Amino acid sequence: MQKAREPMDTHLLRILQILLTEQSVSKAAIKLGLSQPALSNSLRRLRDITGDPILVRSKNGMVPTERGLELLSHASDALSAIERITEPPGAFEPATSTREFHLGAPDYLDAMFLPNIAEILRREAPRAKFIVHPINADYDYVDGLENGGLDVVIGNWLEPPLQMHMARLFDDEVVCMVGSQNPIANRSLSLKQYLDLPHLAPFPYVSERQSFIDGYLAAQGLQRNIQMTIPYFGQVAGMLLRTDLIFTTGRQFAQHYARYLPITILPSPFPFPPMRFYLLWHRRCHSSPEVVWLRQCIAKVAAMLQASLLTNPPTEPDNIQP
Repeated sequence: MQKAREPMDTHLLRILQILLTEQSVSKAAIKLGLSQPALSNSLRRLRDITGDPILVRSKNGMVPTERGLELLSHASDALSAIERITEPPGAFEPATSTREFHLGAPDYLDAMFLPNIAEILRREAPRAKFIVHPINADYDYVDGLENGGLDVVIGNWLEPPLQMHMARLFDDEVVCMVGSQNPIANRSLSLKQYLDLPHLAPFPYVSERQSFIDGYLAAQGLQRNIQMTIPYFGQVAGMLLRTDLIFTTGRQFAQHYARYLPITILPSPFPFPPMRFYLLWHRRCHSSPEVVWLRQCIAKVAAMLQASLLTNPPTEPDNIQP
């Protein structure tokens, strides 16, 4: 049976490299700060491990064997690789990066949030790719974060998943949207009226949980009259302009459409807490410079939107009647 050879460690790799570079035991010992007997012992160990003399005597001193020259190349490559492993990651340079970023988000954020993120990325990282994955009940975003399919996820949850890193992005006031042609557009609503009205609602984008709105109503033993359910938030405004439906959502979303379309925003008669949006990511990329930069970009956009809400207070219709 062949005798098992001693494993090669980093210390021996370094000695091998210096011995073959200096081609002298005494010079290598001085450079490494070792005694000559200690280095001679290391050379014997290296010869046993490699099965080659590595250095042999000649009339002008010691010269490496052909295998020794090959080992010098391998040792240098291995030490360089080890240094790269042990060195901290370098600073991320967005201007030259060609990285592909993957963000998961419900299309609720399409109108006012994602375009601002896209603007920053195009300005600061023009060569990078930015892929937005729709988060819905059929997509396992937790698995996407764990297996690397997603870098970050943005959303609002009653209870965010505890196994992920999480940061609060912004809070949004809950309001109601109706088409301005709707008979209730100029009236204030009682809670009973609100619950009885025909509601438009999105499919929950987390399959095992109720939506933010219905979860809070259910906690109070209440249920609204959902008459129509749609898969995409982009369909909301068109539905409201053609029907008598009411839609409950965050103020940022409602104000975006009210700027351009005959949409009326009404205060919610139910005291919902603010819709709280979170940024989630997995510990596998917690320290990645690229993903840290992406999270910082998203946090900047969230701060800008939150500041906009504070500096532009809500404006309800002046002609609301009791």
